[in-house]
Amino acid sequence: MFRQTTTQAALLATAALIAAGTLAAHAESVEERFDRIDEELEKIRTATEDGAESHALSLHGYGELHYNNLDGRGGASDKRELDFHRFVLYLGYDYSERIRFVSELELEHALSGDGKPGEVELEQAFIDIDLCDASALRAGLFLLPVGLLNQVHEPPRFNGVERNGVEKNIIPTTWWEGGVGLHGENDSGWNYALYVHSGLETSTGGTYSVRSGRQKVAKASAQSVAATAAIGWQGRGLALGGALQYQDDITQGTDDTAGSAWLGEVHLDASRGPVRLRALYAEWALDGDGPESVDADRQSGWYVEPAYRVCDDVTVFARYSEWDNQAGSGATASGKEQLTVGVNWYPHEQVVFKADAQWQNNANGKDQDGFNLGVGYDF
Repeated sequence: MFRQTTTQAALLATAALIAAGTLAAHAESVEERFDRIDEELEKIRTATEDGAESHALSLHGYGELHYNNLDGRGGASDKRELDFHRFVLYLGYDYSERIRFVSELELEHALSGDGKPGEVELEQAFIDIDLCDASALRAGLFLLPVGLLNQVHEPPRFNGVERNGVEKNIIPTTWWEGGVGLHGENDSGWNYALYVHSGLETSTGGTYSVRSGRQKVAKASAQSVAATAAIGWQGRGLALGGALQYQDDITQGTDDTAGSAWLGEVHLDASRGPVRLRALYAEWALDGDGPESVDADRQSGWYVEPAYRVCDDVTVFARYSEWDNQAGSGATASGKEQLTVGVNWYPHEQVVFKADAQWQNNANGKDQDGFNLGVGYDF
C-alpha cells in the first residue's frame, strides 16, 4: 500500500529545496546547514499540529491468473485455457478523518477493445462520510452488500481458483450499482447497510437471467430503481448475515409480462482453530407470466464449504454447490451441481497458489469435469 500525506510531501519538498541551497552556498558549514534544515522542518510540523488537516492517498489492488483444463460431456465443450482473469487497482483518497473517496478499476482478460476478449470496468467510485461512530453515508458507485464474495473477492480471501457458481449466477458477483444510502457497525459486532440504487434489466434474451441483467451503471436504464437492506453480526470466530433486495420492475419497463422481483440470501462464515466453514443460500422470486413461462420465476442456489488449515501456509477445502436459474415449477432441465476439492498454498498471507478438481453435473446432460490451477495476490 502506498500512503503519502500532504505533511510528508511538504517535508520532502522543503528538504529538497534546502539541500539544493546547500550546494550553492559553500560558505555555510554542514553543521549550520543541517541545523537550519531542522528548524524549517520543525516549523512545518508545528503548523500541522496547530490544525492543518492531513490528506492521504492510498493504492491497493489484486490480480489472478487461471488455467482451466476441463473435459465436456453430453455436448458440453472441452476447455483448455490460460487467462489472466483480473487485474484490479483500488485508488482512494482521504479528504479528512470523516470523508473518504474509494474507487476500483478493473481490466478483465488482459486485453480490451474491439474484437478483444476483455473489458475495462469501473466497479467502485463512491464517497463515504462518517455521520457518527456507528453510521456513514455512502453515495456513488459501489458493490452491493449481498453474499460472502460480492464485497470481499480478492483471491487470497476465498478458496478455489474460480468463484463459486452460486455467487456467480444467483447473487450475481461481482455486482455493483449506483446509488445512495447508509451503512455502519457498532462495538457489539452488529453491522448494517441500507441503499437505494439502480437496478437490473433482465429481459435480455427472454431468459430473465439475473447475471446478464446487470447494467453496470453504464448509461443504465433507471425506469425502475431497487433497494437493498443487509444486516450481520461478527464475533468470536463467527460471522452471520443476510440481505434482502426489492425491485418493482426487473425488466426496466421493456417486458409487460414481467414485473417485480425479490432477492433474499443468508450466509455463514465460522472459524475455530484450523477449521473453517462457509455456507450460503440465495433465492430470487420474479413476478409475472413471462418469467413463469420459462421457469425463471424462481432462481436459487446454495453451497457448503468446509476447510482445514493443514499448517500455517496450506489450506485444503471441499465445496458442494447447487444452483438453478430456471427453478420454477415447470419441467425445464436446468439445474447444476458441482463438487470441488482443492488446496491453497500461501507463501505470503497476500499471495496464494491454488489447485482444485471439479465435477459438475448439469440437468441437461452437458457436464464438465477437470481441474483448475491459479495464482493470485492482493496488496
